[in-house]
Amino acid sequence: MIDLTRIESYRENNRIEAKKALGGLPHSIWETYSAFANTLGGIILLGVEEHKDHSLHPIDLPDPERLMEEFWDILSTPQKVSVNILSDKHVQIEKVNGKQIIAITVPRAQRSDRPIYIGGDPLSGSYRRNGEGDYKCTREEVQSMLRDAAVQSQDMKILENMGLDALDYESVQRYRTRMKRHRPGHVWEGLEDTEFLYKLGAVSRSGDGTMHPTVAGLLMFGFAYEIVKEFPNYFLDYQEQMDKDNRWTDRIVSSSGEWSGNLYDFYFRVYNKITQGIQVPFRLEGGDRIDDTPVHKALREALANCLINADYYGRQGLVIIKREEQITFSNPGAFRIEIEEAKSGGVSDPRNAALIKMFNLVNIGERAGSGIPNIYSVWRKQGWEPPVIEESFEPERTTLVLNICSADNEKTAIKIGDNEKTAIKAVRKQLIIEYLTVHASAKASEIAAYIELKPSRARDYLSELIAEDIVAAEGSNKNRVYMLKA
Repeated sequence: MIDLTRIESYRENNRIEAKKALGGLPHSIWETYSAFANTLGGIILLGVEEHKDHSLHPIDLPDPERLMEEFWDILSTPQKVSVNILSDKHVQIEKVNGKQIIAITVPRAQRSDRPIYIGGDPLSGSYRRNGEGDYKCTREEVQSMLRDAAVQSQDMKILENMGLDALDYESVQRYRTRMKRHRPGHVWEGLEDTEFLYKLGAVSRSGDGTMHPTVAGLLMFGFAYEIVKEFPNYFLDYQEQMDKDNRWTDRIVSSSGEWSGNLYDFYFRVYNKITQGIQVPFRLEGGDRIDDTPVHKALREALANCLINADYYGRQGLVIIKREEQITFSNPGAFRIEIEEAKSGGVSDPRNAALIKMFNLVNIGERAGSGIPNIYSVWRKQGWEPPVIEESFEPERTTLVLNICSADNEKTAIKIGDNEKTAIKAVRKQLIIEYLTVHASAKASEIAAYIELKPSRARDYLSELIAEDIVAAEGSNKNRVYMLKA
C-alpha cells in the first residue's frame, strides 16, 4: 500500500496509523483494525513512531515474531474481535532502514462481514476512521451496516403491519400501462392487480396467507404518508437552482400532498425536468428523429441508481439538484462495493434488488454492474468533466456530481454554484491526498490520470494544496514530483 523505503515521506492519515508497540501489542490496535475494516481500509505500522514534524520513523521491534503471534491469537478469538478478514499476506515483518517493523494491511471488509467490532458487542465495539483518527460508531451507523450485511436485500421485507390500501393504484396503473407499451404480450398482462403485484414482488403473503406490501412495493407504489410510517426519514427532494438570487426556481418534494410521493411517480416527474435543456445532437433512424441520446440514457441511469441504491432507513432524504450546467444526485447509504470496482463495471451488489427488477421491467436501468461505467463513458465521449462520486460517513451518504461542461471550459465552470464548486474541489483534493498516501511521490501527469483531469487542471489543485501546506513539490519542469507534507 505504501513504499516503506520512503517511510519518512508519509504522514498518519485516514488510511495510515503508526504505533511504537515497544511495550507489547497496544490495545488501541483493535479499534484501528475495526475502523479501517469498516471504512476504506488502511495500514497499521507497528514499530514506527511519529516525530514532532509528523514524519514517520522506524524504531526497531525487539521481538516482532512474538508480537505477530499475539496479534493472530487475539484476532482469532471471536469474543475479542468479531471477524478475522486477514490472511498471512496482510501481516508481514519488514526491514526498513535496518530496523524491523510489522506492517498490517487491513482491507475494507465485505458488506456481509460489517460491522467489524471488538468486545462482543457491535453497538459498543464498532469503529470507523476519519481525518482525526478512530471514532466509535453511532447506533445508527451500526444498524445501517447490519442491514447491508443481510443476505436478503432490504426491499424484500414483508410489511405485515400494512394493508394493500397503503398503495396508490393509480401509480400501479401507470406502471402497467408503461410495461404493456415496452413489453407487449407479457405473461402478466392479463392478471388482476393483486396477482400482478405479487408476481412483481410488490406484495407478498404473510404466515397466515394475508397479502401485505413489501418494502419495495411500498416505496415504488405507496402513498408518501404511508411510506413514512416505515421510513420516518423518507423524503424525496428535487430542486432547480437556476437563479443565484433564489434558493430554488422549481421544486418537487414527496411530502407536498399534491401527488403520491412514491419512487415511481418521482422518477418520471424528475426525469422530465433534468433532461430539459440538455443540448446534445439528435440522430435519424429510418427517417425519424430520435431524441433518446446516450446522454439521456446516462441521466436515466443516474436517476435510477440514486433511487434504487438509497438506504431509506438511513438519516436524511434523497436530494437531486439541477443547476445551469450541473446535476447532483445524493442519497442516504454508502457504497456496498469499492467505488473503483463500480467504475470498472461487471460487479453488482444492489441494496434493493426488487426495485431493480421493477424498474427494469419498464426499461429503466441497465444490466447489473454496467450503469456507472456507462455514465463515465458517455461523459468522456461528450468531452465533459468526469463525474465525481463521493462517499461520506456520519451519516452514510453517496453523492454523484455530473458537470455538463468541458473539463477546461473555465467560463462555463464559473456558472456552477459556489458551494458546489467548493465541494467538488474538496473531493478532488481528497483524491489527490489519497493517491499520495499510497504513492510517496508522483508526477502531475500520474495524479491527473488518477483523478481523470488534464495535467494542467491537476496542477491547479496541486498548487492549492501546496499553498495550504499539505503537499510539497521537488524538482522542476518534467522532473517535478509531488508528495505529502507535514
